[in-house]
Amino acid sequence: MKALAIAATGMSAQQTNLEVIANNVANINTTGFKRSRAEFADLLYQTDRAQGVPNRGGELPVPEGTRIGLGVRTVAVRNLHEQGPLKGTNNPLDLAINGRGWFQIIGPNGETLYTRAGSFNLGPNGEIVTLDGYLVDPGFNVPIDATEIVVNQSGEVYAKFAGVTATQQLGQISLAVFPNDAGLEALGDNLFRETPASGQATLGFPGDTNFGTLQQGYLEDSNVDPVKEITELISAQRAYEMNSKVIQTADDMAGTVSKGIR
Repeated sequence: MKALAIAATGMSAQQTNLEVIANNVANINTTGFKRSRAEFADLLYQTDRAQGVPNRGGELPVPEGTRIGLGVRTVAVRNLHEQGPLKGTNNPLDLAINGRGWFQIIGPNGETLYTRAGSFNLGPNGEIVTLDGYLVDPGFNVPIDATEIVVNQSGEVYAKFAGVTATQQLGQISLAVFPNDAGLEALGDNLFRETPASGQATLGFPGDTNFGTLQQGYLEDSNVDPVKEITELISAQRAYEMNSKVIQTADDMAGTVSKGIR
């Protein structure tokens, strides 16, 4: 009975859906996290009677045939790169991107990685680093005697010193944008890698055309909506139960046939 196999694909799909929702909820407080959504597609169809073919010679074509779907499969888990809300922290090294763009990070093997999590800190020599100790690119050092660090919306970094009125510009933070953010490969630790699906990075400065601006003293919260996730959770649960009921019904029908034969 094909209904057993078809309903099994539905249960498997909803299990994947539940895992995606669970990951969204688990990261509801993760800085810069982007929620995901499972995408599904129907499987091949079994044709018992083709439409558009005459049933007999000289007759009109059959308007509708008999085609039975064989279930569902997961085709993608799409990352939804929507802007998350900005939360004030009053930490001068916390930077949030308001709009498009990614911070560039030098990974452990010298590879350029990308992140939206701007919770930065100072390294032992005044370098600006992530919480995992990875250097921010382009890199520059903050003098040890600097009393204050100021980052404007264009990404220009200035240092203030005691007894000195003028500020010293240390550098400017650049951002990267991609043709397809959803094609980036998530590596964990809020880091992403460029892939052929994402397209090549285009570099620019905050505030340029198609680039967002920087907000010092803010972090971008996760874009997970708790109300939306609980709604999706209930929907996945109901769909799983319905597929389970189909399997139970198909099993009962098969049992009825076997009992009749005996």
